[in-house]
Amino acid sequence: MVTSSYPLFEGDGTAPFIEEIVRGVVARGHAVDVVLPTHPSLHRKDEAGIRFFPFNYSPHRAFSVWGYAQSMNADRGFKWKTLLVAPFAALATRAAVSARLRAEQYDVVHAQWVIPGGALSRGPVVAHGRPFVISLHGSDVFAAERNRVVGRLARLAFEAAGAITACSSDLRVRAIMRGAPAGRTRTVPYGVDAGFFRQPERSGEARRAMRTRLGADLHQTLVVGVGRLVEKKGFAHLIEAMTGMKEAHLALIGDGDLYADLRSLALARGASVTLAGRFSRHEVVDAFSCADIVAVPSVIDSRGNVDGLPNSLLEAMAGGKALIASRIAGIPDVVTDGVEGVLVPPGDPLALAAAIRSLASNPEMGARLGNAACLRASGDLTWERVAETLEECYVQAQTLAQRPRN
Repeated sequence: MVTSSYPLFEGDGTAPFIEEIVRGVVARGHAVDVVLPTHPSLHRKDEAGIRFFPFNYSPHRAFSVWGYAQSMNADRGFKWKTLLVAPFAALATRAAVSARLRAEQYDVVHAQWVIPGGALSRGPVVAHGRPFVISLHGSDVFAAERNRVVGRLARLAFEAAGAITACSSDLRVRAIMRGAPAGRTRTVPYGVDAGFFRQPERSGEARRAMRTRLGADLHQTLVVGVGRLVEKKGFAHLIEAMTGMKEAHLALIGDGDLYADLRSLALARGASVTLAGRFSRHEVVDAFSCADIVAVPSVIDSRGNVDGLPNSLLEAMAGGKALIASRIAGIPDVVTDGVEGVLVPPGDPLALAAAIRSLASNPEMGARLGNAACLRASGDLTWERVAETLEECYVQAQTLAQRPRN
């Protein structure tokens, strides 16, 4: 499996869905070798069924900017350091994949993100005649849409793949428009570890400590948003929605390039907002436990980028929380308005504010939505189901690889 991001250490919140994919596949009896770029904070050890093969690409620590959600400026364009190091990272990725293919007779190569993983793995995979699967996550298709050269590289990778997965139906359609063969491309929503996020209520003291950390007093409705502080998460609109809402408090969990901008906006609007910084996954569970409402206000950003399917959405569903989310991208694939949550138009602060006030004044409705969301997450949106579908994709890719080419 070739990836540009992975949790840097146990409990890290960097691309946890990639680790869940790996472990889900291993749980079905397979072994996975993970090829990934080095990072100063990467501390992973081999475990049962999983081996790690990090590769060096940067001559200096200051240019360790490849992957790990750090390559783009607020997800709207590549940082200049990324562009500078890209040729070295590309060569290093191809060399690392080639080295693995020479060392082992792999049954399949699975690339996460068509850009960069799929495009950079294609040459070695084709040269060694191995079955090839690509999984799409959102920013990769956006990059292919924005640049003709990148789009051409994505198309070549799609042509070589025996199976392609997209985390939302919207992303699948966009990928097909970029050359992904429709018959080999399927929608596979992410899963969620429902047991991890559906945990017993914390003690009163623990809840008070977390609410204090998140900046809410005992009488305020606590709204929590989780994600990187980038434009496509829609947090600016959520802050706008909190204007004048003294009875509610917003806590944003995460870090990113827009931290200063969002802080300034909250101060300018006089909104009750705390930018709580980066949390571990266990701390996110604790924050959800204290939240009255979880908001996922995703938008299409000013450059056209949008989330495929936000992990925080699935985590909130698994936690049984009252949920408000945008009607956009992969969110309607898993949330029905009025059943598992409240869906609002993207980028609409007035609609967000109305939804917050509605749920705050009707906790019974919030509990009903949360229970339905939890049932959906634990029944349909499991990593076991994702891994089972990926196994089907691996068999499909193997079958196509065995057919003679014209």
